[in-house]
Amino acid sequence: MTQSPDRPGKPFLYVVVCAAGIAGDVARLITAAQDQGWGVGVVATPQALGFIDATAIEGQTGYPIRSAWRLPSEPRPLPPSDAIAVAPATFNTINKWAAGISDTLALGILCEAYGFGIPTAALPYLNSAQAAHPAYQQSLARLREMGVLIGSYEPHQPKAGGGADRFRWEEALELLHPVVEARR
Repeated sequence: MTQSPDRPGKPFLYVVVCAAGIAGDVARLITAAQDQGWGVGVVATPQALGFIDATAIEGQTGYPIRSAWRLPSEPRPLPPSDAIAVAPATFNTINKWAAGISDTLALGILCEAYGFGIPTAALPYLNSAQAAHPAYQQSLARLREMGVLIGSYEPHQPKAGGGADRFRWEEALELLHPVVEARR
């Protein structure tokens, strides 16, 4: 496994954050990852930026939040990732990712991760009406075929939000641990 060039000895985790009410709690995953020795960088979907405290997250990670493409001449603001955690992974992101749509930086990184063989875990967060759509189950099946590790969250009721108390941020690290350890 590679190590972050600016943090010797530490593997680097990308946390991809999608637009959902619980996204504001992403610091829980960042803290858990840092406690386990990871360097962490956050990549947010453009809509997720409205759900998170960017200043606090950048202070916690020491890196800018990535949300937009950079020019080839611009330096890379994050080290290469050793693993990726997508949390919360929304209905929109799961379906676009499985279909190979890369219309945001976050989706571009996720689509390329497969080709690079980067271990990736996704913690879905959506409501039961969305989960009933046939595309969702097909997308989960496709992502699993690609080796993506899928979390255990059960969808919440539509128009109710919620489920934050059942959302286990740390599950992403639990899913990634055996895969990352096997690569060392």
